[in-house]
Amino acid sequence: MENHAPTRIYPSGTPPKASAGSDSRRANRFQKKLGETVADLKHAYPEEHVELWTQDEARLGLKPILRRQWSPRGTRPIATARPAYEWLWLYAAVHPASGRVYWLVLPYLNAQLMQRFLDEFARTHATSGKRIVMVMDGATAHRANSLRVPARLTLVQLPPYTPELNPTERLWTMVREGVANRDFATLDELEQSICTRCQKISAVPQQVTALTNYHWLPT
Repeated sequence: MENHAPTRIYPSGTPPKASAGSDSRRANRFQKKLGETVADLKHAYPEEHVELWTQDEARLGLKPILRRQWSPRGTRPIATARPAYEWLWLYAAVHPASGRVYWLVLPYLNAQLMQRFLDEFARTHATSGKRIVMVMDGATAHRANSLRVPARLTLVQLPPYTPELNPTERLWTMVREGVANRDFATLDELEQSICTRCQKISAVPQQVTALTNYHWLPT
């Protein structure tokens, strides 16, 4: 599923707070490497269009996500919850410059399904006349020896413990808001709600761009 985030108030292009394990020198090295990768592809393929995408996954399940909510004075809001421990994974890739998002709901996060995500993404986006640089973290599924990177796709790995450098991370709060304080009996019900939420997010690409198009990303 490809879909293109209701309006929320965030400083444009401001990444999440850095993790304790990250530092500015490591971030600077990564930013330099990413810029060089994009520049090298443009030099090597001057007649082709080079796009920068970033990628991530989030686990969602039947264990309810609880959030605070407004209620009339003197009343207590109630959220029905029947905790269960079944999960699915939402894979996403975002093109910060345009706000386009590619979504795929899969049952697990492993090398086999990561391969499927890359293959399906490449089939629709890494087409003739286009080269794509995709930023992703160092999850085991992303580094598996069995992984075969599709043609026209170049992967760039984030330094460890630097989620603040991955713009896709900023999508998950919006996704989870769509299923918060709700009780789902089955994973099928949850998946349908997630897909509906992803469609709403993708319907406002300018908001996705405002959240994810960090000022230091190469163009």
